[in-house]
Amino acid sequence: TAVAGTLVINSNASDAAPKKAWDEVVARFQKANPDVEVKYNLYDHESYKTTIRNWLVTSPPDVVFWFAGNRMKTFVDRGLLEDVSDLWAQNGMNEDFSSAAPAMSVNGKKYGVPYTYYQWGVYYRKDLFEKFGISEPKTWDDLKSAAAKLKANDVAPFAIGTKYLWTAAGWFDYLNLRTNGLDFHIQLMDGKVPYTDDRVKKTFAKWAELVEPGYFLENHASYSWQEAQPFLYNGKAAMYLIGNFITPNFPPEMDGKMGFFQFPVIDSSVGLAEDAPMDTIHIPSKAKNKEEARKFLAFVATPEIQSLINDSILQIPTNKKASVKDD
Repeated sequence: TAVAGTLVINSNASDAAPKKAWDEVVARFQKANPDVEVKYNLYDHESYKTTIRNWLVTSPPDVVFWFAGNRMKTFVDRGLLEDVSDLWAQNGMNEDFSSAAPAMSVNGKKYGVPYTYYQWGVYYRKDLFEKFGISEPKTWDDLKSAAAKLKANDVAPFAIGTKYLWTAAGWFDYLNLRTNGLDFHIQLMDGKVPYTDDRVKKTFAKWAELVEPGYFLENHASYSWQEAQPFLYNGKAAMYLIGNFITPNFPPEMDGKMGFFQFPVIDSSVGLAEDAPMDTIHIPSKAKNKEEARKFLAFVATPEIQSLINDSILQIPTNKKASVKDD
């Protein structure tokens, strides 16, 4: 068992940029709290998603890394995460994190501290678009004609790795958001609408318009999202629908060659909603050292630490007093 003064943190921040950022955060916390011994355990993303379910129920660490919104609510509904509304009130967080608050709340109570958010969209090779005379797609037809042109020139239109399924879910999100709109998408995500609904069938029919002509990278089921990246960098694929966490990985030779566009319009009467996930830290309700855990959460909520993390990972801080790096 952990003695008082040991703070056990289980983290999924295993990619190069986040790993470096969090090593620095932990070192600074340690320096500010010399009486606390921090045990920082790092896990790769995919195994973390499975094992966190066991830890939370059995003998959890004091702090866990996780995700806002629905992903958090699943654990809150089962009573596995600590209510930290007091921390928000004491540290002026209701004000500083006003835009992040809804994603951190269940029934008006706060269950963690967010440290970053970022957008999803299409990262693409500007030089390849130029070479084949393609302009940034604004509509569904633009996207399909760009894909047809790339395919005709032996370039895979879309890089994707679906070894882990969430990358394909990102495609589903955008296709459904653009076809049926945000309100419907949220109802579907909340389990209030069945996937057999005709509106969902319409979304899959749109997806088929890209799948049937073979516009996705071949053998994508054998790649993780990281393993699908080289195809984008070596010019064998031209576009990648992914989150902004990809940007710290761009190799130096891609400098000036990468562009970004918003997922195109499918139905002009449907408003443009975006996927903008938020990464978070929480205290398990069965944690042993909640006092030091609260200290750590409050530390991570400060503008300085939020700026430090996001400057390093090229994402957007959730504290509105933090500075944002120009990228």
